[in-house]
Amino acid sequence: MNLKPFHMKTRFLFPNYFKTIGWVIFIPSVLLVILSHIFEFQFDEYLNVKVFAIYNDDFFKTGSDSSFFKFIKNNISDEILSFTLIIGGLLIGFSKLKVEDEYISKIRYESLVWATYLNYALFLLFTLLVYGISFLNVLFYNTFTLLLFFIIRFHYKIYKLNKTNQDDE
Repeated sequence: MNLKPFHMKTRFLFPNYFKTIGWVIFIPSVLLVILSHIFEFQFDEYLNVKVFAIYNDDFFKTGSDSSFFKFIKNNISDEILSFTLIIGGLLIGFSKLKVEDEYISKIRYESLVWATYLNYALFLLFTLLVYGISFLNVLFYNTFTLLLFFIIRFHYKIYKLNKTNQDDE
């Protein structure tokens, strides 16, 4: 029987230095989203540009028709914040640590499963308790909360592991 030590495959993880790039992108994006929603700050006058839309439905404009494959004038602040939150979160959550071993892989996996359960439990709860246009906010935030919960739990578990290792020394 061949008993080679298991070598963890990390081909789906980004290199470690991407984590720093992720934090640089993610933190300002989170702060902008929070500040814009708390203070109801609008970026409308700054980022109105002409964009190509596969589908456009001006839901809030009365008498407006839906259109396909058309250039429209749109404020792209939500799109920019969504991109930066998602890309930053992915780089933070899925970049290798300096030491990436089997135990770190287990923590990463368990954190992802835990975050998925928590995210969908909250989503189901809010589906039962939030209605109308406010539910759109639930959908918007739900896009990012899985990554956020994963990042928080994974880094908390790594912090606890490092603290335990320091205490043992």
